[in-house]
Amino acid sequence: MNKTDTCMDWNNPYPSARSAVLGQNMVSTSHPLAAQAGLRMLQAGGNAVDAALAAAMTLTVVEPTGCGIGSDAFAIVWDGKELHGLNASGRSPRGWSPDRFKGHATVPDKGWESVSVPGAVSAWAELSSKLGRLSLEQVAAPAIHYAREGFPVSPVIARLWELGRQRLGDQPGFADAFLRDGKAPVAGQWYQNQDQANTLERIAATQGQDFYTGELAKRIADFSRQHGGAMDEQDLAEHRANWCGTISHPFAQSVIHEIPPNGQGLAALMALGIMEQAGVGQQPLDHIDTVHVSIEAMKLAFADLYEHHADLEHMIHQPEHLLDPAYLRERAALIQMDKAGDPKHGLPGPSGTVYVTAADSSGMMVSLIQSNYMGFGSGVVVPGTGISMQNRGHGFTLRPGHVNEVAGGKRPSHTIIPAFAMNADGTPQMSFGVMGGPFQSQGHMQMALRVLLYGQNPQAAADAPRWRVTGGRGVAVEPTFDPALVRALRERGHEVVVEPGSGVFAFGGAQLILRQGNHYVGGSDPRKDGQVVAY
Repeated sequence: MNKTDTCMDWNNPYPSARSAVLGQNMVSTSHPLAAQAGLRMLQAGGNAVDAALAAAMTLTVVEPTGCGIGSDAFAIVWDGKELHGLNASGRSPRGWSPDRFKGHATVPDKGWESVSVPGAVSAWAELSSKLGRLSLEQVAAPAIHYAREGFPVSPVIARLWELGRQRLGDQPGFADAFLRDGKAPVAGQWYQNQDQANTLERIAATQGQDFYTGELAKRIADFSRQHGGAMDEQDLAEHRANWCGTISHPFAQSVIHEIPPNGQGLAALMALGIMEQAGVGQQPLDHIDTVHVSIEAMKLAFADLYEHHADLEHMIHQPEHLLDPAYLRERAALIQMDKAGDPKHGLPGPSGTVYVTAADSSGMMVSLIQSNYMGFGSGVVVPGTGISMQNRGHGFTLRPGHVNEVAGGKRPSHTIIPAFAMNADGTPQMSFGVMGGPFQSQGHMQMALRVLLYGQNPQAAADAPRWRVTGGRGVAVEPTFDPALVRALRERGHEVVVEPGSGVFAFGGAQLILRQGNHYVGGSDPRKDGQVVAY
């Protein structure tokens, strides 16, 4: 029996005063207006997919600092009978090659040379047509309303918007779309985007087709050519979201599911497997031994990830090799309890993101994530459309011969990952995700450890101070992290830095929905504007 079944810890020992939310229908995401948009779909007779999509589309309007119409997306859905995995990340333009980036240390992180084909629109269309109950027009209505009529910008989003202006204000189309008289909106300012409203209407009316083969596709390709980009109409027309299933690994009497590569959920599964092989759970949750083993397991998983991870079609060592218990045991044996390590990759045997989770009274649960990658992404916004383009191409490497080396028509290694936990008996347990670039797999591991192994309630898990490995023996922690733990980690050789500020990107933003019998328990991260709504 899982600890979450009968003995959940309802206490919240961390600074937030929030309580977990309970209900039979639930939406949890990073902005109140988006969460409420999802809840409206449930109250209108829609299901959890409709709710998640309404929230996701609304987030492109009210939180453009993390996602947009030109984002990528992934989803895991329990439809009441089986689990589905959807990969809606795009491929690089056919015209990309290593030669195109000669003279660069990395693939650029802004401008057209960072943009791969956006996949979020295809995710909306696929999920709606396959698993939704309402029309896409009805689901898109809240997003269209906020784009056309406007909304007040929250303090957190205003701060991220200003950072985006500083970094991307000179990129093609950015200022016209997102700045007013050259300035980012301030907290409380009313903001409208008529172009985005029109584009969302066109996407909804055509089930996304116009974005890939219609007038919107032509405008994207024309703007790419105008600025020397390689993306063209054929790149867009050839894009397909694919139902890819999931990869999984047992942990704490549960089974954790992630999207297969090119998503980095593999690292979370590896870290959890290494932790169990190293005997995690013998000490209290926030004990130095528990934290030390967690950090060391994450470092070992990342060492392998950065060497072996890529578009699944190009990986030499497949997920099943990296998740083999014997290999994880071998990696766990490298952990020294009294000393921080600086691990290298092993060799297995042969062969600013937004997150939404929703659940309904029929038992359907959705884990969905979409992202521009770095805040506003590439900074490119197609004129007259409100389409801001992600910068996922930066996820490729220029290292010759690496499995993730840049090439045309290839998916880059991705940081955004939805997660899902199943009970050992095959019933759904928890949909969850943590925003924040490469922190996401680290966040998944920390949420699974807290809720599934130690029985902490979802809100307490979301509130708990987090750590993040930064390379070598480096570890960053939030300001609320226990000073005694910081001292103990340093005594073991960890190079700990206490990072100031809210850590919105660096330490992510978690959203969780845990199933308990005929109802759900939800948690949402206070680091952003996160909210759980339910009835």
